[in-house]
Amino acid sequence: MTPSSKLFVLFLLIFLTFANATDDSSYRLGSGDIVSIKVYGEEELTFEKVLLTDVGTISYPFLGEVSAEGKTVTQLVQLITLGLKDGYLINPKVTVSIYQYRDFFVNGEVKKPGGYPFKPGLTLRKAIAIAGGLTERASDSDMYIIRDKEAGQKTQKIKMDSAVQPGDIVTIEQSFF
Repeated sequence: MTPSSKLFVLFLLIFLTFANATDDSSYRLGSGDIVSIKVYGEEELTFEKVLLTDVGTISYPFLGEVSAEGKTVTQLVQLITLGLKDGYLINPKVTVSIYQYRDFFVNGEVKKPGGYPFKPGLTLRKAIAIAGGLTERASDSDMYIIRDKEAGQKTQKIKMDSAVQPGDIVTIEQSFF
């Protein structure tokens, strides 16, 4: 491998890492998400799995109930860092990562309706496969989604390659023919 091709591969890896971090940084936390919180050098302030409550809060030492609902991971890091700086630690190094996303739901004409753990890159086609596939009576065109964090939570028509997000509710209607 030539030095220029090595440099290109290194640049590509850095770019892909940055691109993935950007995608995660826009994700808004909500009830049911599980996060990991680490404070460098402070084991008693480090938690591997913290479940956001029904109202999207976490209980954190010294800070009490911290609202994470609707915040990005970066915003939660800033909130915890500022709280710990306020009389507890001089220069806390806080990291927060998503351990597990909240469930998405599939109902209607699928073989195993219910809630399932979200994985990044999920499409309607994949969600249906996770739910056991379509029943014989399922419509191949009447498929709808209610977005979890969208104002008004209106039902929208969805296609097989459409993205499914954490907390979304997918409904597969029955075919009339």
